[in-house]
Order: sequence, then C-alpha cells, then structure tokens
Amino acid sequence: MTESTTPARTAPARTVTLTLVGGPTVVLDYAGVRLLTDPTFDAPRTYAGGIPLHKLTGPALLPDEIGDVDAVLLSHDQHPDNLDESGRAFLPRAGVVLSTPEAAARVEGVTGLAPWQTHRLGQVEVTAVPALHGPEGAEALSGTVTGFVLTSPGQPVVYVSGDNASVGLVAEIAGRIGRIDIAVLFAGAANVGRFGDADLTLNARTAVEATRVLGDAVIVPVHAEGWHHFTETRDRLVREFGYAELDHRLRVPEAAVPLVL
Repeated sequence: MTESTTPARTAPARTVTLTLVGGPTVVLDYAGVRLLTDPTFDAPRTYAGGIPLHKLTGPALLPDEIGDVDAVLLSHDQHPDNLDESGRAFLPRAGVVLSTPEAAARVEGVTGLAPWQTHRLGQVEVTAVPALHGPEGAEALSGTVTGFVLTSPGQPVVYVSGDNASVGLVAEIAGRIGRIDIAVLFAGAANVGRFGDADLTLNARTAVEATRVLGDAVIVPVHAEGWHHFTETRDRLVREFGYAELDHRLRVPEAAVPLVL
C-alpha cells in the first residue's frame, strides 16, 4: 500500500454528516475533515458529445454556500454528470483532489490513487477502492473510475462507491476492508444505451444485492436524480428496499438538509 499525506484542518469530530447537493455531489463532514464528492454545480443543460447528457435540475447548494473543503473525492473526470464545468472551476478551492491516476494525467492538481492506495488527511485515511462503470470490460468505453473508503480512529468506516455497477466489487471491498458502517451508493440505474440493458451504476435491484454483502451498513443512495439518463427513480429504490425488508438500513437524503449518520 502506498501512502501520501495532507494535513488536517481541524481536530476530529465524532459524527458523520452528509449533505446532498445534487446528483453525485455531497458534502461529507467526517472526523474533522470536510469532503466533497464529484462536484457538479452547473444549471440544467445539455452536454454535447458522442452521447449527449441532459441535466434536469440544478444544485441545491452553490459553491459559495459550501465554502472551503479539505478534499474532493472524484470518482472520475471524464463525464459531466460527475464533474461539470462549474465543478472543474471549483477544484482549485479544495485542499486536495483525489481521483484515478488517469484523471491526474488529464486534470492539473489531481492526486491519482490506484486501487488500495491510501492518502492521509490528518487522522483520516482515504483509500481508493475498485469500481466498474458498467459491465465487465466497460473500461475501454467508460474509462477508469474509483470508489473510496474513509477510516479514522474511533470513527465509522464510510464507503463511497463512485460510479460502480459491480456487486462483485462491493463484495471484494467489504471482504478486504472488513466492517463498513456507512455506504454511500451511487444508484439511479444510469444507462445511455452504450451496453444495452446493462447499467453504468447500481440500480434498485443491484443496490439491494450490494446492501446484503455490506453486513449491517447504513445505506445512503445518491446520484439517483437530476439527469435524464438515470432510468430509475429513488421511489423505486425505496420500494425495492422495502420489498427486500431492508428499508430499516436506508437513509434517503433530502437536498441541502444535513443528514447526521
């Protein structure tokens, strides 16, 4: 395991607070460190490209309302629903930006972490973990993505899935890390038709499967609203968890409202 270090801003706190900004973008206050996932702050618009993406809703909080953050956890840089134009402009405001080695080669100021590599933020260890943005072999078209695990002495272990569609990788992460207390799962069944019916992120059914392999972790679904290519609603996910008798594990965040975990 390779390790790099960034100083912490404050002493560790004893609670984990998650605030949903929209899509994959959340503020995580964890052990005295403020983290931001996949910055997306643009207003609704269409992003042109080989496969156009249509953003339907804007952020619940603007960058100035969020303020300074110690680190950005960037699942990947190649898709605007995970890093849009305003999100790119925000990156220099972060103390550190952690993402894939490929993102580090493309975006100035990004620290690239290979799977299982760790970066220390004060007393917080951020470990990059595997993620797969589609079915087996998707990397050739979707590119490399990453998830993250946060650990700190006396604190809950937090897993942020990033744009991962593989339940097998979730099981591998849980087996290697051990106990996971909170799992922030990117859901919504993202699908642009590139791989037929195979989704790019977890859907309601595979989110339930992931939950079963995550022990008794509290599940927080994000990246499940605000974009046309999300093919399932959060309501469907909530129903699926209810039918699976796992709804007691689910915490659905409300935009801009801090959720204490």
